[in-house]
Amino acid sequence: MALIATTAEAHVKWFAPYIVGAPLQPVETVLRDIWFWVAIALVLVCFAAARAIETSRFGPLIFEALDRFTSPLWARIDDYVRVVIASFFVAIFATGGVYLTPDLKTPAEWVSWLQLLIAALIFSRRTMPFAGLGIVALWLLAARDYDLFHLFDYLALGLGVAAYLIIEPMKDDWRVHRFEVLRWGLAIALMWSSLEKFAYPEWFYPLVVEKPFLTMGMPRDVFIPMAGIAEFTMGFGLLWTALIRRLSAIAMIVIFTSAVLPFGRIDLIGHGLITAILVAVACDQNRADGLLPGLKQKLSAIPAGLAVAIVVFMSGYWGLHLAFYGAGGFSGPVAAEKTTHSHSVEYPHGPQSDIGIGAPPTRGQRE
Repeated sequence: MALIATTAEAHVKWFAPYIVGAPLQPVETVLRDIWFWVAIALVLVCFAAARAIETSRFGPLIFEALDRFTSPLWARIDDYVRVVIASFFVAIFATGGVYLTPDLKTPAEWVSWLQLLIAALIFSRRTMPFAGLGIVALWLLAARDYDLFHLFDYLALGLGVAAYLIIEPMKDDWRVHRFEVLRWGLAIALMWSSLEKFAYPEWFYPLVVEKPFLTMGMPRDVFIPMAGIAEFTMGFGLLWTALIRRLSAIAMIVIFTSAVLPFGRIDLIGHGLITAILVAVACDQNRADGLLPGLKQKLSAIPAGLAVAIVVFMSGYWGLHLAFYGAGGFSGPVAAEKTTHSHSVEYPHGPQSDIGIGAPPTRGQRE
C-alpha cells in the first residue's frame, strides 16, 4: 500500500488547477467503489500483522534494532527539527510570494521577510515561541485572501509546528509533549488532505496523464482511491501503537523522498516540515501509546478505530464543504475559465489566471 501513495503525497494543489468550492463527489459514490474497500482490507492486514509482531517475542528485538539505528539522530532530534523548520522558512523566503506553502500565493513582499524573521527566531530557545506565534499569524493573514475551507489543509500541521516551537523551551512538564503535538498535527493533516482523492478525483487526472508511470500500470480510477486510503491510513498509523507509528513514518519518509525526483524542488520545499516530523516519529523511542492506551492494545481496536476515523473525517470534510459552499458548491462564473495557478513551466496545466498571483475568486465576485 505504501508504494502506491507517491502521487497522493505530492500535494495536488501545487501542480494542477483546482477550485476548492467545486461540488464534491458524493459520499455514496466513494463508498460504492470496490477499490476503496480493497485498499482498506489490505491496510488492515498490514496493521494487524504489525501489531501481532509487536506483541510477539520479536517485538522487543525490532524495537532494539530501530533504537540502535536511530539513536545518534534521536540524541540531537530537537536540533534537527529546529534546523529543518528554519531551513523551510528560509526556502519559502527565497521562493517568495507565498504564505507558508506553494499554493497560497501573495503579492505582498513583506510576507517573505516575515518568514525569514521566523527562521531567525528559531535559532534561540528564548525566541522560539515568537516563531511559533509567527506561524499562527501567517495562517491568519492567509485567511484574509483564501477561504477557510482551503486553509484547513494547513491548520493542523501549522498548529503542530507552532505548538512545538512554543513548548520546546518550556519546563519538563510541558516539554515532554512536544513531539506528541507534532505527531498529532501531522496525522490530522494527512488524514484531512487525503480526502481530496475521494472528493475531487478529477484534480489528479492531469498528473496521471503527465506522469503515467506513477500509477505503476494500474488504471487511473483504481490507483487514485487506493492512494487516498494509503495516505489516510498511514496518517492514522501515526496515532496508534509504537511499532505501527514508527513503521508508518518510515514508509512515508520513503514515499516523500521518492516523490522529489518526479515533482522537483517545489515538492521538496513544500514537504520539508512533514519529512522532519516523520523522522522524529521514526526515531522516537517512547513506547507509550498516549490517548486510550488500553484500547490500542487490542487487535480488534484497529478496524474499529479506523472506521471511527473515516466517519469523523469524511463527515467533517463533506459537512464543512456543505456549510461553506452549499449543496451546489461554487465553481466561479460559467463563462470565465479559472485556475488558481498562473500558467508557468512549474504549473503547466490550465489557462493563465487573470488575477496573476494564483488567488481564488474574491467573495465579491461570488455574490
